[in-house]
Amino acid sequence: MTQPPEAAALLIHIDGACRGNPGEAGFGIHIQDHSQTTELYGYLGQATNNVAEYQALLHALRYALASNARRVEVCSDSELVVRQIEGRYRVKHPGLAPLHREALDLLARFERARVRHVAREENREADRLANRALDQRESCLG
Repeated sequence: MTQPPEAAALLIHIDGACRGNPGEAGFGIHIQDHSQTTELYGYLGQATNNVAEYQALLHALRYALASNARRVEVCSDSELVVRQIEGRYRVKHPGLAPLHREALDLLARFERARVRHVAREENREADRLANRALDQRESCLG
């Protein structure tokens, strides 16, 4: 289990979910800081799983910036999104290109930012929240 981060730093787990691909989509975000845990989720309507994963990342980064976090560590079980952010995979799908660019722009605004791949088992809370968004067809974005 990863330890909660120091002040001004956030540990963020993100996940996108899709029922059908494309299909109904949502995302979940589980955030830990030095003193509390925050849960966010969003219903997206029709989208692909990869779009849902990127939307989770974008909403998480926007929340972190609005919270004045200086450092973030984002954990995702989406190998595609993590490797594209790292520059190891090219962004081939034109629909993902603007999401990718926005994510890189947001990440550049932090003193330190890391996006890393984790196993699905390490991402249970974010997955639970993404499924909550789908089940309830609603969003809770703080």
